[in-house]
Amino acid sequence: MKKIMIGAVLCLVAAYGYSKLRHVDLADVGTSRSSWSAPSPAPAPATAAPARYSCDGRTHCSHMRSCEEATYFIQNCPNTQMDGDNDGIPCERQWCG
Repeated sequence: MKKIMIGAVLCLVAAYGYSKLRHVDLADVGTSRSSWSAPSPAPAPATAAPARYSCDGRTHCSHMRSCEEATYFIQNCPNTQMDGDNDGIPCERQWCG
């Protein structure tokens, strides 16, 4: 009987504590609600590229059709070989020169 009484008292204390904790404002404990919310999505890049380009494995200037396309590729795709002097301008002889 003693074990049942102790169990009942513990359950009541736990229920009371839970009901009080459930209504605590997070600002009262020094934590803002925003830190508990889901992370906000990353902002879109300032220079969003046209949807007509995609990284499809092309890496050389001879595979490009325009300066705009070559610029998209060197800024967004891995392992491109279109900027020999590393000045940020691709295909200077063929398209962007």
